[in-house]
Amino acid sequence: MAIIGGDKKSVIGAATIAWDDSEKRDNIMYRVPRNIRLNDNIVVREDEYAVFYRDGKALDYIDRPDRYALTSINMPIVGRIVEFLSGVRQDAEVFYLQKRVFDGKFGSKQPYVFRDKDFGMVNLRVFGEFRYKVSKPMNFINQFVGTFNYTTSAEVEDRIKEQVVMVLYDVLGDAKNKGVGVADLAANLTNFEQALLERAKAHFDLYGILIDKLSGLYINLPEEVQKAVDTRASMGVTGTNYMQYQTGQAMREAAQNPSGGGAAAAGVGVGAGFGMGYMMMDQMRQANQPSQGQPQQQEQAPAGTPCPKCNASVPAGAKFCPACGAKQEAKTFCPNCGAQLPAGAKFCPSCGQKLG
Repeated sequence: MAIIGGDKKSVIGAATIAWDDSEKRDNIMYRVPRNIRLNDNIVVREDEYAVFYRDGKALDYIDRPDRYALTSINMPIVGRIVEFLSGVRQDAEVFYLQKRVFDGKFGSKQPYVFRDKDFGMVNLRVFGEFRYKVSKPMNFINQFVGTFNYTTSAEVEDRIKEQVVMVLYDVLGDAKNKGVGVADLAANLTNFEQALLERAKAHFDLYGILIDKLSGLYINLPEEVQKAVDTRASMGVTGTNYMQYQTGQAMREAAQNPSGGGAAAAGVGVGAGFGMGYMMMDQMRQANQPSQGQPQQQEQAPAGTPCPKCNASVPAGAKFCPACGAKQEAKTFCPNCGAQLPAGAKFCPSCGQKLG
């Protein structure tokens, strides 16, 4: 707590007020639990601001290290404060602020609804880290103490986190209007960080805060959407369609898991492969079938030699006519040209060779 010293009647007399080092740690703000009066001494160190507050408004602040006795109205800054203290209500409050930078983490409490042309309405959650410090002590006290009535550093940091998330949502909204989809978010994280830093300057100036660094930005997608995005990326790299990709995944899982679960996965993969095979066979069968309306030509057996008795067609190699049963004479061939000779021929009808 504050170091309050002086005489034994410091409650009604002069006292020395300072921010104890053991109370600083990660606290950006400290409220002295005592109203200050005339003749009090305010100790300000190099890494501190001392802001004087009264009636809902910051009066002034001291940023130079020293001990300040609230007695003389001729001193710069202190004189203006003494004028306020010398009124009817001769008391006011002191808030100490640290000058050093602070590191904080932010995360969205409620999801941001992102409308994507491919995946529809997607709930996004954002996380990251940021670095901030007090840039304008008067604005800081007027906003966080005067407007929001905050008295602890935890309340201040929660407010800063909410505002960082809100500004980031505005950045995502502009990116969406420019055609950035869910699948493109990971590739634009650096751009989002830079855009957030630019917008944060004007947004947090009202609060007397400077956001000078943003890192570790992460945008969390729902599990099913993340799987779909990963699948689409893998399909683009391998140059496959969805069925081919799924079949390959099933076969790979079957090879990696030879147990019962792997066998089931293998069955899925083999079944998908057989399904694709049947589809290809059916397409080939339909391609080979004649179109409707065209008559099919029936395959006919090759014609044989005429029977010398009934003139019916006799298949090649038959010794008897299938129509009349007449015995068929053996076939003879020309020794010169090899042509078949009719029965009783004396000359070859093809080459004229005289036959014996």
